Amino acid sequence: MSLDYARIRKVADELSEYAEHLEGSWSVEIGAGGPVMAMMRPCNRHVRIAGRIRDQINQQIASTHPGWIAETGPEVEDPQVGRMRRPDVLVCEESALDSDRDSLAPDEVLACVEVVSKSNPSNDYVEKMADYPAMKIGLYLIVDPRDGTIAVYDDPCHGAYRNRAPYIFGDIVRFGAWSIDTSTFRRYGRIGDA
Repeated sequence: MSLDYARIRKVADELSEYAEHLEGSWSVEIGAGGPVMAMMRPCNRHVRIAGRIRDQINQQIASTHPGWIAETGPEVEDPQVGRMRRPDVLVCEESALDSDRDSLAPDEVLACVEVVSKSNPSNDYVEKMADYPAMKIGLYLIVDPRDGTIAVYDDPCHGAYRNRAPYIFGDIVRFGAWSIDTSTFRRYGRIGDA
């Protein structure tokens, strides 16, 4: 870990400690500009979509990647590029979750998934679109309930993804070795959508 990143990580840890005393739920990540603290207020639909993706990958993963799991919550951190992110869902080595470390290394992560929030879409489309390929995360899935679109990105090279495959809600999405059925995904704010 570089000295500069060690300082940045220390600031992020201090912000995390501070956030524990604030009202609401806060997240601290490290992007290109340093530590970022944001209030986490994902709506029910956001949480449900992430859960459905996690569950569908886990139903298939034993046959495609034994010893791996889709999970919500863990952070992925790369001190070499100075980034630490907490995806909505990530696919990682199951054994890595048994460690005492605070985060996962990028080589322990196959894929990251983000469900776009209503309030800060640029975080997923701009910042994380740069951070995940910089960390060499092989697959990145963006689900956008604002307009019902989905995109799968892969083949990271020089800090960007080379390939993009677009989908819409209702499609069967090919995400690496897995198929994600999006027929139950609902857009934000659609009247009559439960």
